[in-house]
Amino acid sequence: MRPASRPQMRVVCAVASWVFALAPQSAGAERLVSSLSNHIVQVTSNFTGVELTLFGTVENDQTTAPRNDRYDIVATVTGPRQSVVALRKGRIFGIWMNAESRTFVDAPSFLEVLSTRPFASITDAETLRREQIGIADMSLQQQTGPDVAKATPNSLFRQAFVRIKQDRHLYGETTDGVTFLTPSLYRATIFVPAEAAVGNYDVDIKLFAGGAVIARTNSAFEIVTVGFERFIAGAAVDYGLAYGVVAAMMAVMTGWLASVVFRRD
Repeated sequence: MRPASRPQMRVVCAVASWVFALAPQSAGAERLVSSLSNHIVQVTSNFTGVELTLFGTVENDQTTAPRNDRYDIVATVTGPRQSVVALRKGRIFGIWMNAESRTFVDAPSFLEVLSTRPFASITDAETLRREQIGIADMSLQQQTGPDVAKATPNSLFRQAFVRIKQDRHLYGETTDGVTFLTPSLYRATIFVPAEAAVGNYDVDIKLFAGGAVIARTNSAFEIVTVGFERFIAGAAVDYGLAYGVVAAMMAVMTGWLASVVFRRD
């Protein structure tokens, strides 16, 4: 069998490209459009948390036939990343003290996952792990000494870390938190507690149909301090030594003043 000549190869490639271009394309038929009710959250002295509204629509390609499968939305809100040390107390020589520790490297300070229905009803377990949907499938890097590795779901330190975050309302899941108002228009409410860290927050929105991710988009918001609170926070970071000295002097003066006011002669 003789090898094809170069002109023949060009013709074959051109025909193949033409056939591929005419073939119906199912991927990318939908597109997500989303926004937030507020992209800047200002923290003042009376800040008690904030509710943000996530809303958007699913835009369909007019040339593609409508899907028979229902749409599902999963929105994951991730706060600034931090390294956190988890400690476990133990009884050593009859005294309770810190016996072991693990450092969670670049862990989200805030994590909220909202969806139209329970995750297992949306897609299979392998897709949940691959897309890191839900707290159980979130990747947490754990450092022990010089080694850094992914913490397994049954790790006691991981379980304790997640439990503490959930108790402080910094980690959570709401499996009915996204609602379709129409077949293509959706909304969700994101609550950010007062304890949430200052910084940038990412919102990753995935559209599912038939158990697969068919579209995704991103949004973001920022938590910032304003007024006197911003001045204090900036001074603590930029002028740490002076801030510490002033804070110590104020504590001493407050104690002395209290002793004078409440002194009994």
